[in-house]
Amino acid sequence: MSGADPLTIASVEQIYQFLGQRPPPHPHLAVIGAAWHPPMQIAVPVLNRKILSGLYSVSLKGGDECRLSFGRQAHDAQAGTLVFLAPGQTFTPLGANGTPAPTEAGWTLVFHPHLLRGAELSTRIGEYGFFRYAAEEALHLNEGERETVTALVRGLEREAATTPDAFSNEVLITHLELLFGYCRRFYARQFQSRAAMHGRVLARLQRHLDEYLGSPRPREKGLPTVATCARSLSYSPDYLSDLLREETGESARDHIHSALIEAAKKRLAGSSDSVAEIAYGLGFQQPQHFSKLFKQKTGFSPGHWRG
Repeated sequence: MSGADPLTIASVEQIYQFLGQRPPPHPHLAVIGAAWHPPMQIAVPVLNRKILSGLYSVSLKGGDECRLSFGRQAHDAQAGTLVFLAPGQTFTPLGANGTPAPTEAGWTLVFHPHLLRGAELSTRIGEYGFFRYAAEEALHLNEGERETVTALVRGLEREAATTPDAFSNEVLITHLELLFGYCRRFYARQFQSRAAMHGRVLARLQRHLDEYLGSPRPREKGLPTVATCARSLSYSPDYLSDLLREETGESARDHIHSALIEAAKKRLAGSSDSVAEIAYGLGFQQPQHFSKLFKQKTGFSPGHWRG
């Protein structure tokens, strides 16, 4: 393996091999680096090396031990920050190899997708957008919230260490769903406080869409998308959509469609341009796609709406 090749972590057991420890009690779930554990002794150098994860992980960061790089961006998580990672994502632990000491409240929960096999959560886990947020969109917990999620993780750890029976997997998955439910609740609190500090997100999105759709750029660059709008507002696509759902009850895609329809109505009422010309001017590659969306949202075809 060349120095540029990422180190792939494909199992929970592999992490324990890096730590020079025996396999964990449960093959698909473990808690590592926790404050209540002995200090970790890393047997395989992993710091300053790109890692491709095949696991889900949720990490509560306690302080200086949590400096990571996601892609090209370094992230210094503050104490009390909850960071999420999904299979297929890469990260780089930054620092010098050594023996990280456990911190006051830190821990990392890791679990393999196989844990969810056959359970409803295996399909529903995609609903938890925080696994796809950018590093700077991590969840910042207050003291009470840290205590809540840590208690749930310690419960998961205890359950994973018990002798398995017919109910073991169901109990573990129920614990995970409860943990994710609390994370959604705490993110909703963070969305509200962030919106208050930085201005209402919807107003910022509408200003961006009005400026974009009122310019010649759609004809050259195409329709506005969740990804392009999120980039303009300095969010990741999933974070933007979840912010807007919390603020308005509708997704970023819904608001983009509404802006397109309002811009189309103004052009239909204020110009003699053909429906096709209006479609192209808004960024549609096919006029029939514009007509379909317009009728879906208004109940009328563009020509009938114009009268």
